[in-house]
Amino acid sequence: MHTSARNQFVGTVTTITEGAVNDEIEITLPGGEIVVAVITRQSTRALGLKTGGTALALVKASWVILARPDSGIRLSTRNRLEGVVKAVKPGAVNAEVEISLKGGNTLVAIVTLESVNALGLAAGQSTVAFFKASQVVVGVTA
Repeated sequence: MHTSARNQFVGTVTTITEGAVNDEIEITLPGGEIVVAVITRQSTRALGLKTGGTALALVKASWVILARPDSGIRLSTRNRLEGVVKAVKPGAVNAEVEISLKGGNTLVAIVTLESVNALGLAAGQSTVAFFKASQVVVGVTA
């Protein structure tokens, strides 16, 4: 599958919490990190999602919020992944930040240069990435 989403994580569906309209899907990545997605009940059925099955979680880099782990920030986002900055690639206005997650996956975030400077983002620094469950697109392979 080819998509424009920079973050594509393959994992195992570990929990499906059914709702009247939306379902909450927990996908556990090989390193133990959990990505939570909220999708319509119809999508859960159409994709054939089952506990123990394989699923793909897609997250656009521009949807990721970064913070320092020691900042004490608390957000309502369901997804909070910790890692270490692998690289910062500055552009004219924004920067691409590559983060190595504890389980070995790489997460990419697009943030402003102002944010890079304010957070002191540099290779080797610990960081935490946040994104909303409603911003996770779930897919399966045919």
